Amino acid sequence: MSMIATHPPVTVEDDIRKSVLGKLRWRIVFFCFVLFIINYLDRVNVGFAAIHMNKDLGLSATAYGLGAGIFFLGYIAFEIPSNMIMHKVGPRRWIARIMVSWGIVSCCMAFVKGETSFYIVRFLLGLAEAGFVPGVLLYLTYWFPQRDRAKATAGFMTATVLSTVIGAPLSGWILSSNPTWFGLAAWQWLFILEAAPAVILGVVTFFYLVDRPQTDTRWLTATERSRLIAELDREDRAVKAVGTHSFRAIFSDYRVWLLTLIYMFNAMAVYGVVLWLPQIVRSIGGLTDLQTGFVTAIPFVFATLGLVFVARNSDATGERKWHTALSALLGGVFLAASAFAPSPLVGLLLLCAAAAGVWAVLGVFWSLPTLFLTGPAAAGGLAAINGFAQIGGFAGPYLVGWIKDTTQSFTPALLTLAAGPIIAAILCLAVKVKKVPAAQR
Repeated sequence: MSMIATHPPVTVEDDIRKSVLGKLRWRIVFFCFVLFIINYLDRVNVGFAAIHMNKDLGLSATAYGLGAGIFFLGYIAFEIPSNMIMHKVGPRRWIARIMVSWGIVSCCMAFVKGETSFYIVRFLLGLAEAGFVPGVLLYLTYWFPQRDRAKATAGFMTATVLSTVIGAPLSGWILSSNPTWFGLAAWQWLFILEAAPAVILGVVTFFYLVDRPQTDTRWLTATERSRLIAELDREDRAVKAVGTHSFRAIFSDYRVWLLTLIYMFNAMAVYGVVLWLPQIVRSIGGLTDLQTGFVTAIPFVFATLGLVFVARNSDATGERKWHTALSALLGGVFLAASAFAPSPLVGLLLLCAAAAGVWAVLGVFWSLPTLFLTGPAAAGGLAAINGFAQIGGFAGPYLVGWIKDTTQSFTPALLTLAAGPIIAAILCLAVKVKKVPAAQR
């Protein structure tokens, strides 16, 4: 008897599926990934600007934390309406509008004069950006079957970490080069220079995106297009048979609110770290602006690895809940350990491990709600989960600032942030969803 392992023969269907997925990854995921890099950079570059901006504007740690977090109140206010509008008018028009709007408002950050204007512009930036992330997440469900959705989502979400890997050194370089054109400070030019790509790519988006496979999709063959539409239609009918597809029904489904809490507690750590890490690194002492940028980027390299690995393994096994829970738990434990690190190097290594955990949640988590939501419920449900969960995005940065002002130390602040992912992991155990077919490797 032969000891050589045998594998199922590759069929024509397999070849078509691989061809379609390859085209979707390059044509849709990669482009949305680039958009999210620009989006996330404009959202969090205030963390680098704060190194000098806080002194120039006379902002305390509490005031900065409030302003950094108030972004998410605007985000929450317009999240659901934004996604419902996108579901009606189409992703191409609406995502383009979002990008141009946030680029213009982000540029206005360069001209804030004190606490009040800082709060107002950050709130308006949240309004402008509202709907981008859930909009793209919804857009991916228009194109990717369930078994391939975690990898597609992870490919998009990787931008949250790579934007810092790229943006941290870039922001550090802008600050260290100290441009003073037209009498503006380096931190003001940081906002202006990093906002311009959003407006440019917003215009590109209007002409580049295709709303759905049912639209004239010339980069898919007729066979590829018909097979993709057929698979998506089958999944949609299956979800409607057992899941929620009425917009009003999402508010009575406990799973929507449970997932919101999970994402909210994890977001406390994500945004608490990303909006304060440059100042935490700078507090070590002896680092220039450029060096601070490079050191800040290191944990996000590990976050990228964790996000991609967990998503690939989740798609390969078809399991979602435990991948989410264990990632959050490990992220919280390592973040707590970093608060007691005996040296800056050990602290940095623990932060790297923590980042790998809490960011790994982002890829696999968004495959959970689409197991029971479809149609208008998916549009509203994804927006509701992402929108209300941004309370964690507000609370994380604000708590760090308040605790830092109160204790003059980042140690209790890190412990507070660590509690978020640990609570999220515990809540994951109560989520009841089915296992999806494993994706082919």
